[in-house]
Amino acid sequence: MTIERMEFKTEIKQLLDLMIHSLYSHKEVFLRELVSNASDAIDRARYESLTNPEIAEKDGGWHIRITPDKATNTLTVSDNGIGMSKEEIITALGTIAHSGTREFITALQSKEVKDNPELIGQFGVGFYSSFMVADKITVVSRRAGQDPGKGVRWESTGDGSFTIENIEKLTKGTDITLHLKDDEKKYLQEWEIKSIVKKYSDFIEHPIVMEVEREKQSDIDKSQRVKIREDETLNSQKAIWLKDKNDINEDEYNEFYKHISHDFAKPSKVIHYKAEGTSEFTALLYTPSKAPFNILYRDYKIGPTLYVKRVQIMDHCEELIPPYLRFIKGVVDSSDLPLNVSREILQNNRQVDIIKANITKKVLDTLQDMKNEEKDSYAEFYKEFGRVLKEGIHYDFERGETIADLLLFSTTKTEEGKFRTLEEYVKDMKEDQQDIYYATATSMIEVLKSPYMEAFSKKDYEVLVLLDDIDDFLFSGFEYKGKKFKSISKGSIELDKSDESKKEKTKKEYGKLMDMIKDVLKDHVKDVRMSGRLIDSACCLVADEGDPDPHMEKLLKAMGQEVPAAKRVLEINPDHPLFAAMNRIFEKNRSEPVLTDFIFLLYDQALLLEGSKPQDPSAFTQKIAQLMVESLEKTGT
Repeated sequence: MTIERMEFKTEIKQLLDLMIHSLYSHKEVFLRELVSNASDAIDRARYESLTNPEIAEKDGGWHIRITPDKATNTLTVSDNGIGMSKEEIITALGTIAHSGTREFITALQSKEVKDNPELIGQFGVGFYSSFMVADKITVVSRRAGQDPGKGVRWESTGDGSFTIENIEKLTKGTDITLHLKDDEKKYLQEWEIKSIVKKYSDFIEHPIVMEVEREKQSDIDKSQRVKIREDETLNSQKAIWLKDKNDINEDEYNEFYKHISHDFAKPSKVIHYKAEGTSEFTALLYTPSKAPFNILYRDYKIGPTLYVKRVQIMDHCEELIPPYLRFIKGVVDSSDLPLNVSREILQNNRQVDIIKANITKKVLDTLQDMKNEEKDSYAEFYKEFGRVLKEGIHYDFERGETIADLLLFSTTKTEEGKFRTLEEYVKDMKEDQQDIYYATATSMIEVLKSPYMEAFSKKDYEVLVLLDDIDDFLFSGFEYKGKKFKSISKGSIELDKSDESKKEKTKKEYGKLMDMIKDVLKDHVKDVRMSGRLIDSACCLVADEGDPDPHMEKLLKAMGQEVPAAKRVLEINPDHPLFAAMNRIFEKNRSEPVLTDFIFLLYDQALLLEGSKPQDPSAFTQKIAQLMVESLEKTGT
């Protein structure tokens, strides 16, 4: 057979070099990863066998075999699963399709592994971890359903290249043989292998078998004991989710979580229950303690692993969970779905809708209990996943208030690092306060110093501080317990309705000046009106109700979306001495050029206050400089 030599992709070269030379404290994880990959290969073969009987296992059942050979110093992990063709093995072992590879390499280079020795599984580079204990790896595989002559052998010493050749392989599946380094021979010891399998892979559904040496009574001479070699199953094979939760300890739950999620921090919550009635299924779900780096990316895989009568159907069943709970990991095993269920059938299946509704309610109820009974733990959870959870306000209108009850908010009255619930906010609202007020910003300081806060500070109204980019989109127009959410920077605000006569007098006094401001700025603003939110500042720009705020506009533009130009409303503070001065000039000479200059300066000030640039920064600075000169000259005289 012709042997081809091929180069690894650049990322693999870096990865192998770091993997081989890094002092990884938990080298034993290589076996867990190989067993896990073998289990996945069998699950895939079992699933394909539902529609292709030729792939079904007929000889000895699905299994994973571990073979230590002290004579050759090799350790082999074999499976009779789906196997790989030549093209598949080049793609799977010669390149990396996992988006986290670069992050993993960075982690290795920065020596984060000393504090987190489980990064291998987290970043999906499990196969390559074998180079920590082996100086050569041989992979022999044949795709299920193909002829014996279609086998393939892949081999590498981790030197930046690999060889590949076509061979004959009588059985389907994959054999991975590790040629162990001289100082890693302990992984050939029977007790060591058993210990690792028990620690990491006891719950694997398929039997993990190994030939072991045992003593037994001689059939010839009953007084003698003889040594024999026979297969022993190393794992219990009991699907952990089908066990009674009273029989499962915390370590078992945590190990299974690591297996399915490749997240090796402990989960913050375990949800294990069996649903009976209109739909029967068992669910073992977890809330992680840390958010995955890609949870906000479009290609993030959503949903628990779906089993039907213990047969794995799909890895990520997004039909079983709403997108705002996509951080949930786990398995769901249904008794009501057909074994050959497809994604198309799932999308139109009433049983799936029932399961999804049941899981959603269970998760939300669990989070509510966690919020009420484990406040500190919930606060840590919310810091990681609050941004995702609050998406439910948009996605799940029927559960809007239920989800809102789970949200935590910083407010203008909370200490740094502390949060308030909406229930607490509404309970403490002032007697004359009708709405729930919020401000969108990038920091608490920005809100506290904002001119939009002036009237609210004077009235001692509490304001929610929303720092996520999607907040205005989610909460604009939302209602909680009959109270509307209202932005402090949008729409008309009238907090003080006690002195209507004063307001009418002010409108009459400044009415003509305001008409002039409207005319000068007609191409820039939608309207000019008296402000009910300003106390100390001269002016500000506000959006109309329903319009996106400046933060949302910037976000949409950054995403490459076209944002229709929406003119703002200029609000002026009639109590500010600037307008009394402008009005005096206006009444003396309406054509005074300085009025027009001041009007444009007001508009530029308002732009700056909302976080935008002046319409013409150069002209703005020139006018400011001119005013400074005039002021200094007057002072000098």
